[in-house]
Amino acid sequence: MRDLLKTSKKCALGALLGAVLSLLAFGEARAANPLELNFWLNGPRYDGRVKPCEAALPTITSQFQEKESTYWNSSLVITAYGNIHETAFRPWQSDNMPRRYCAGEAMISDGKVRQVHFSIIEDGGFSGYGQGVEWCVVGLDRNWAWNPACKAAKP
Repeated sequence: MRDLLKTSKKCALGALLGAVLSLLAFGEARAANPLELNFWLNGPRYDGRVKPCEAALPTITSQFQEKESTYWNSSLVITAYGNIHETAFRPWQSDNMPRRYCAGEAMISDGKVRQVHFSIIEDGGFSGYGQGVEWCVVGLDRNWAWNPACKAAKP
């Protein structure tokens, strides 16, 4: 009985402490003062210097091979590219992240030629460092991230 009383007192104390901390944390919301407002926050400075389409091909090749072997237990790899061309550059407003949209054909190790759609994004790499690449191979988008037929990977 004694242990039960100690336990209930500890629970009540914990609940009271939690209530006090939540009131302090979510108490009164105030606007930012002039020092907090835009302090070292200059906003994005995009130069629009995005690499040409061909610069993304080694990245696509390695990421495709890694995805196929790791997630789909497949030995498919991209063996060659052809007809690589730009489809759009900064298709939206100028204050968005600059992107170069490209398309082409990829020869897969199973002997089939498939369409590949990709974009190169300024400051789109890991943690905003470097240029990032998003890509989709038509017919091999097995997790349907860009479906239907890689439409979401196009501008």
